[in-house]
Formats: sequence, structure tokens, C-alpha cells
Amino acid sequence: MANSCTSGHRRGVAVAPHFAAAEAGKSILAEGGNALEAMVAMAASIAAVYPHMTHIGGDGFWLVREPNGRVRALMAPGPAGARATIANYRERGYDAIPARGPLAALTVPGAIGGWMLALDAAKALGGKLPLDLLLEPAIKQARDGYIVSRSQHALTRDKLSEMDEAAGFAQTFLVDGKVPAEGAVMKQTAFAATLDHLANAGLDDFYRGDVGREMAADLERIGSPVTRADLEKYRAYVTEPLSAQLNVGTLYNAPPPTQGLASLIILALFERLRVSEAEGFDFVHGLVESTKRAFRLRDRVVTDPNRMKEPLDRYLSASFLDAELLKIDRSKAARWPAPYGEGDTIWMGTADASGLVVSYIQSIYWEFGSGCVLPRTGVLMQNRGASFSLDKGAVNPLEPGRLPFHTLNPALAVLKDGRIMSYGTMGGDGQPQTQGMIFSRHVLFRQPLPEAIDAPRWLLGRTWGSTHTNLRMESRFDGNLIDRLMSAGHDVAVIPEAYSDTMGHAGAVVLHSDGTMEGAHDPRADPGAFGV
Repeated sequence: MANSCTSGHRRGVAVAPHFAAAEAGKSILAEGGNALEAMVAMAASIAAVYPHMTHIGGDGFWLVREPNGRVRALMAPGPAGARATIANYRERGYDAIPARGPLAALTVPGAIGGWMLALDAAKALGGKLPLDLLLEPAIKQARDGYIVSRSQHALTRDKLSEMDEAAGFAQTFLVDGKVPAEGAVMKQTAFAATLDHLANAGLDDFYRGDVGREMAADLERIGSPVTRADLEKYRAYVTEPLSAQLNVGTLYNAPPPTQGLASLIILALFERLRVSEAEGFDFVHGLVESTKRAFRLRDRVVTDPNRMKEPLDRYLSASFLDAELLKIDRSKAARWPAPYGEGDTIWMGTADASGLVVSYIQSIYWEFGSGCVLPRTGVLMQNRGASFSLDKGAVNPLEPGRLPFHTLNPALAVLKDGRIMSYGTMGGDGQPQTQGMIFSRHVLFRQPLPEAIDAPRWLLGRTWGSTHTNLRMESRFDGNLIDRLMSAGHDVAVIPEAYSDTMGHAGAVVLHSDGTMEGAHDPRADPGAFGV
């Protein structure tokens, strides 16, 4: 069962895929901080204790429901660097952007810019806690040591052969040249020093101060396309979220360059199918077929918002969704040749007594991102730019200043019964699918939140080590259901694990109409869900 704090908390809740990050959030809430301040503390802490999943060299996206009811999206994607041109890669003999090494570290890290916006919003809502207090847990964890998790050990072992060109990886994430054992104590001393410096100098220093200068020097030394000028001109931004109207309430998600559109379409289509109960054939088939419709559209239209050819509102209109519904065969699987988007990420949620609810996702794309750790600052750089194409005619071609496509998409729902639900997961193409499972199980079929997160999951799409875009299912699903799905034309593969990391690390926070709060996070992670 998921690590859950039960209903009844009135001051706040914090959930994260690692208990130490959730504890950091809880401590800020206990100090009188608001949900945004708690999330900044958690965002720093998770980079200290779960570095294989996320770091400050990545990007972040926020959905914030304010006490007055307004929902805003804080967008912190990093653009491609000035030297990230198709010609540069072609001249080096590449037909595709490498997934690891300096040439994979080709986008500006946006996450800290998002923290800056979040703290501005926190102050506008009465937040008063100083930055050094928010970063203190992460500084201690990185400086004094954190416990290597099962997943960090396994992913270091499995991905080590890919890190030959990744500068700084061995020095930071190996012990005497070897994979660290689960339970070992590791430190990120350079990262701790950077956080300590930012706590005193301010977060803007990351881009336009001493930290930015040191990062730029290391990026140039290793051969990254990102320049100091790229860092200096970076700004995260605030915009309106996408939204979809369901019978149960209003769903929100992040706009492009994220795949938030797909997450909303999946649930809007599934609700229209009027499935009567969870876990049966109609439930699984309905969500899978809704996913196929949503992904086909996503892959055709979602790109850098500054280069979008058309507004997305029409794809969330009742007329469009009703037409899409007619394309779903309720008894037969549609063909599915679509590509898979992989990724390692974290989702975290907070809420407080004022009615402030936060859904946040922070990522370095693949596990350990580019693998490159900048030695002077300890910043692990993402490889999000590997999602660009070297084909000028593609939907997302590489170009300096262009924002890459993001699988990241934090979700939030304002329900007609008065509840506010913040939810999300890691997992690349699995993110919209897992969101659909958790929301439908909990909200549409009234499963308790921990059970909805604990329940067996599936993933449509290619995963690590697989060459098939098939439907992978955890082993806890009923055999008769699997047989029926296969008879309907689904290419099903049952994976041996009952709880698999492949299916994401999901969580949710719910603010109830009576002012009480609950939260839960995934047993597939090292979860923490705490309330005050």
C-alpha cells in the first residue's frame, strides 16, 4: 500500500517519491511556510537524495491553485543553447542527437528559474520564510550524506556503460570506480556548496552570478552547446494552464511544450465512454484506446509554444472530443505503431490550510540526464535536448533558443464536490496514462486514494530494452482480463514485477471541502506522505 497520510490534516500535506524530500516539505509547513515554500524545499531536497531521477540541471513545471481559486502554470523549460545547431551535429557525423555526454547537455537548466517564480508567488500570498531555511534540508543531505536507494543502485548499474563520455559522472556517482551499494552513504559536496551559496546570494545567481559563471566555464570546457549568454538571458514564465471540462469538475494541466494536452484528452474521452466499473476490460481498454487517440494528436501538434501553428483550445472542445469518441472501437484495439518517449522524473504535491494547492514536476529527462556533472558546482545536466530532431522538417527540429518537447505535465483538478486534487507521476509516455488511471480510479470510481495509487498499472509504448510498442502490464492483473485484451487485438506483455518502476512513481494530494487534507505516494518509489 502507498505511504499515505490519512484525512484529517488541517495545516498542510506534502508528498514525494522519497520520504526525505517529503519530510523537508513537512518541516517547512510546520514552520508556518505555505505550500509553495514547502515545494521549493522539497525540490532542492529531492535533487540531493534522488539524483538519478532529478537535479537542478533540469527543468520544472508547476500548477498552482491559489486560495482565490485562480489556477496558474509556472513554466520553467530550458531552450537549446546558442551552439545547438543541426549543422553542428551533422558536421560531427551525427544522424541523431546523442543521449549522453556533453552534446546531450544542450539546453539551459530551467528548474531554478521556476523556483524563483514560485517564491515570488509565495511571497505575494504571505510567505515569509527565508531562502536559507528552505534550502537547509537539501544542503545537509548533500553535504553530510544521503542513503543510496534501491533505484539509484540499480540504475547506476544498468546505465553505467552509457556514461563513458559523461564528464564528472564517475567522480560523483561511483565509489572508487564502482557502483554504490543500496544503503551506502553518498555525498554531493559540490552541489551542497552551490546550494549554500545560492541560499546567501539568491537564486538569480544561478544564471547571472558566480554560479552561472562557473557553470558556463565548465560547460564550455566539456563541449556543451550552452553558453554563458544563454544562462544570463534565461527567464521562466507564468501562463494560463490548459483545462478540460468533465462532468465531475475542471481538469488542468500544463500547456506546450508539455504533453499536458494528451493527459486532458485521455480523461475527457474516457469519461465519455461511460465505463461502469474499474479494473475490468472496459476500464483498461477504454483508457488505452483513449491514450492512442490523444498521443496521435499530441505527436502531430505539440511543439515550442512560440512556434505553434494553431491554438489548442479546439482540441479540448466538446465537439472535437465527441468526434474523437466515435473513432474508438469499444471492443477492438486500434493499431499502434507510435514511438515511445522515455524519461525519469519526479512529481511532488503540497497543500496548505489557506487553500493553496501545488502540483510540481521536475526532471532531467532520462535517468541521470546527460550524465555530465559540472565539477565546480555539482550540477547534473539534463539531456532533454535529445528529444529534438536533426531533421529540419520535423515537428520539433533542433534550433538555438527553441524549447524541446516535454513529457512532463503536472495535473490538478477542481471538482464539483468541493475537492481540489493535485496529482502526477514520472515516466515519460507513461505520465498521461498513469494520471488517467489514478484520477479515474479515485474520482470516477471512488477508490480510496492509497488504493488508487497502489493498484496494478499498464504502459502503452516502448520501454527500456524493448523493441515493441506494446501494452505492458504488471503481473497483478487477472489472467482472464489479459486473455480478453489479447483477444481484442492488444499486444500484451506481462512483466514479472508486481510493482514496477516502469509504471512510474505517482502521487496525489487532496484538499477536501471541509478543510482537511490527505496525500499518498507510490510504493514503487521510496515514498513519503506527511501531514501537519
